Amino acid sequence: MKSLIVLLMIGCSSITLAQSKYEQGMTKALELLEANNYNEASNLFQRIATAEKDNWLPYYYVAQTEILKIWNTWEERDEAMLKAQTSKAQEFLNTANSFTSENVYIKYLQAQLHTIWVAHDGMKYGMSLSPKVTELYEGALALEPNNPMLILAKAEWDMGAASFFGTSTAPYCQEIERAISLFPTFTPATPFHPFFGQDRAAEVLERCKS
Repeated sequence: MKSLIVLLMIGCSSITLAQSKYEQGMTKALELLEANNYNEASNLFQRIATAEKDNWLPYYYVAQTEILKIWNTWEERDEAMLKAQTSKAQEFLNTANSFTSENVYIKYLQAQLHTIWVAHDGMKYGMSLSPKVTELYEGALALEPNNPMLILAKAEWDMGAASFFGTSTAPYCQEIERAISLFPTFTPATPFHPFFGQDRAAEVLERCKS
């Protein structure tokens, strides 16, 4: 009996230590991401993903980091570079998706990947990818209709389309206001689940008012 208790204690200690390393690693990686240190953040998330083989979050964050890197180096892009960067993001997003089902954040990132190509060359990719972006956002919102991050993302996408076609963006500004109202009471499932866009929503709303 004593031996069993010792073994159980060792097992629990190992689990606690593993969780502690995961939490420390994720905290550090998210800090690097917040500081726009994309390469370091991506490398650390990849190392965490290697250790956390059935956890979708580190893989998600590798994909997110690569996408943010693309948006923040937009002027330096060419199609070959863009293909390499989006392929890496897609690979990690696919792996994340294999660990979870109907995940709204993976739908969001997939929409972001498609949006990159629409923004890169709307004439070439807009007709095929724009409906997919809309479908992904609608699918995510069907699952979590009061998620302010998804409301914001869908509204911004719709505003871009409205501006392109010369129609009113007013209905989507109302959605931005709704997202802002929901952010204060939204609680992520864990400290490491995605939580983004509150400041962005305020900026977009200011543009609506101008």
